[in-house]
Amino acid sequence: MAWTDKRPMSPHLQIYKLPLTALVSISNRASGVANSIGAVALVYILAKAAAGPESYAGAQWLITSWFGYLALFGFTLALFFHFCNGIRHLFWDVGYGFEVEAAEKSARIAIVAAAILTVLTWIVALTAG
Repeated sequence: MAWTDKRPMSPHLQIYKLPLTALVSISNRASGVANSIGAVALVYILAKAAAGPESYAGAQWLITSWFGYLALFGFTLALFFHFCNGIRHLFWDVGYGFEVEAAEKSARIAIVAAAILTVLTWIVALTAG
């Protein structure tokens, strides 16, 4: 017997909107992966620097390209986002902030704090050099 019901599955991704806390949770895991990749990239850069000026020249070219700056900006954002969410989780570990309103508020604070810290870091880095 063929399936004749044309209704979508529930909850269907086309109609279901993930709550902010779920999106932040997924993003926190993604930022952890990005931090791991960034750490490997930093080790590569340090190894090139330790190998001498000629070896580091290629890495320096990549770092100072538009792609390098974009990757470093993304790494900075991932680092601060993961850091801010880690603070959020420390509060959860002691039993604070589990209410829906508190969890959504702390998610917004973590997002804004990560953005502000990233922009401030880049302002300092670009004006100091």
